Amino acid sequence: MALTTTRNKTTTGAGTIAALVLVLVFGSPWYGDWAESNTDANTAGGWFLQLLAWPAWRFDSDMPVQDVIATNLRAILVILLTAAFLYALPGTQLARARGTLAQFFAGWSAYVFAGAFASLFAALIQSNPTLLGAFRAAGSGATYGLFVGWIIGLATLGGWRGRST
Repeated sequence: MALTTTRNKTTTGAGTIAALVLVLVFGSPWYGDWAESNTDANTAGGWFLQLLAWPAWRFDSDMPVQDVIATNLRAILVILLTAAFLYALPGTQLARARGTLAQFFAGWSAYVFAGAFASLFAALIQSNPTLLGAFRAAGSGATYGLFVGWIIGLATLGGWRGRST
């Protein structure tokens, strides 16, 4: 009797890996510096390339230590909250077949929520936090998720919700 292994991806795993790659690659200091100096934020392409660098992570900066911690925490929370929302959102549970639009929109919306909440939480621990600043930060996180989250949605297409019985 041959043992078989399944190579099917789960929606939570695929979306989390996609979020990890987005944050590690496009949130890196090298990409952020490149996007800042080589793109024009007044064009759609330049704006999008700079937006990709939003969940930036830094280890050396001119910012106060508390702000560096908040920035790095935001990048980590985007990944963790993406996994949590992908697991919790019912769209993929209700989808009757793999690859449906419910999975795409569940992945996309998970990234919108993850960006907004990660930014909100990080804004509350940075130096001199204000409620208005936290609300504005949540808005920028939601904007990031809205325009980049489709990548997570595509990554979750065709994935299984978990083990089927």
